[in-house]
Amino acid sequence: MRTLIEQEKDMEVVAEAGDGEAAVKLATELKPDVILMDIVMPKLNGIEATKLIKKSSPSSAILILTAYDDNRYILGLLEAGACGYLLKNARGAEIIGAVRTVHCGESVLDPIVIRRLLERVSGISKESAKAEARGPLSQREVDILKLVAKGMNNEDVANELFLSVRTVKAHLTNIFNKFGVSSRVEAIIRGLREGYITLEDAVSNPVSDKSFNVESKDETRVQTG
Repeated sequence: MRTLIEQEKDMEVVAEAGDGEAAVKLATELKPDVILMDIVMPKLNGIEATKLIKKSSPSSAILILTAYDDNRYILGLLEAGACGYLLKNARGAEIIGAVRTVHCGESVLDPIVIRRLLERVSGISKESAKAEARGPLSQREVDILKLVAKGMNNEDVANELFLSVRTVKAHLTNIFNKFGVSSRVEAIIRGLREGYITLEDAVSNPVSDKSFNVESKDETRVQTG
C-alpha cells in the first residue's frame, strides 16, 4: 500500500500503524488528510479507532479498506465517522482515486457495501426519521439524492441533470441541512428511511474508474493503519 501511494506525485505517506492504538496516537499527533483504516487490528478495532480519531482529528478523512463486508462492520464504521468503505479486492487505481475523492470531501462506497447498507437500514421505522426532518425535499433534491445513491460524484450528477457542479453542491448542502446530517452516506440512509429513495435506486454495477476521477492539486498526507 505504501508503494502504491508513494507512486503518486501528489501523495505522501506520513505514518504507518501496526495496531489500533498506534493508529489513534499517530493520527492525533500528525492529523493526516486521509487515513486508510482496516477493521480487525490488535489492541483496538477499526470502529473504536475511528471514533477516537474523529474526536481528536475531525478533519482527517477516514477510508476503510478491508476484506470484511459484514453489515455490522459497515454500519458501525460509517456511524463512527468513516467517509469511505472499500473492499480489498478493489484495484489500485480505485484505491488511489478513492483517497483523492474523500480528500475532496466526498464519500466513497463499494457498490456491494451500498447495497448491504441500504438493506440493513431498510426495515427501520420511517415515521421516527420523518419526525426529525427539517422540511421536505424538493423534486430536484430527490433527483440528486437518487443519483448520489447510485454512487455518482458531483460532476457525474451535474452532467446527468445538466446542472453546474456548484448547483449540485448547493442542493446537497440543502439536503444535509434538511436531514440534519453531514455526509452523503448519512443522507442516503436518511433518504431510504423516509422513503425518498428505494433499494432499486442503489448501484448495482461495479464501480468504474470514472467514479473516482477527482483531481487534487495539493499534496495529500496519508496515514495507513
